[in-house]
Amino acid sequence: MLRLLAKQAPGSRVRQGLLPILLLATLGMGGCASTSATMAEEAHPEDPWEGFNRRVFAFNDVLDRYALKPVATGYRNVTPEPVQTGVGNFFSNLGEVRTAINSLLQGKPANAGLATSRFLINSTFGVGGLLDYATHMQITADQEDFGQTLAVWGWEDSRYLMLPLLGPSTLRDTAGLPADIATNPLLYIEDDVVEVSLLALNIVDIRAGLLDQEELIRGDRYRFIRDAYLQRRQFLINDGELGDDPFAMDDFEFGDDDFAD
Repeated sequence: MLRLLAKQAPGSRVRQGLLPILLLATLGMGGCASTSATMAEEAHPEDPWEGFNRRVFAFNDVLDRYALKPVATGYRNVTPEPVQTGVGNFFSNLGEVRTAINSLLQGKPANAGLATSRFLINSTFGVGGLLDYATHMQITADQEDFGQTLAVWGWEDSRYLMLPLLGPSTLRDTAGLPADIATNPLLYIEDDVVEVSLLALNIVDIRAGLLDQEELIRGDRYRFIRDAYLQRRQFLINDGELGDDPFAMDDFEFGDDDFAD
């Protein structure tokens, strides 16, 4: 299970990680199920299984409240900020492998080259990825995963699905999980203790980075997270062609209901 969780977000950078996925996944663990009155509201066209998804959402909340969040809070309190930055850079650098492969599958050789360059530069001059020299050199790449590849191949619309432990997803993104897991370099470490330790550190580091951000969630937490996730995924699939990143906190537009008591 740690392997699945770690796959979800190869780095802790909010705007480029799959946080893609684990960003919203861990936020999805931070709330409680809403009332039946809220569930009775007009159904979201991409969320026909809302009743089931809300129950999974509540289950995730218990696990996060009593396990992951306390550990992440302790990690942030005792770990110096430069060390946390280095840890996030390390895992983000590993994610460039997935981006390079999926860029090629999507017919984006230029982005694949940029991701490969980032990986090589940060793995060497960046001391194994602890330092993000590539970004300082203005070498950036659009994050890609197999869920995005399936969208480019024709699976454009997909139903929203809240996964136990993993949080927000869609049928399409869930179908892409095995391929994304296979591209995580950590899974090929022969020492099981080192492998599990690094995967666990990745999860804790990402969750620690979200402790402040989750306080921005207002109103119906389930709906807020679902809508943010779906908008974020559409933004990534279209390589930002929708305009401003809808998950950037200084650009994100909230509805009136999101701030209801």
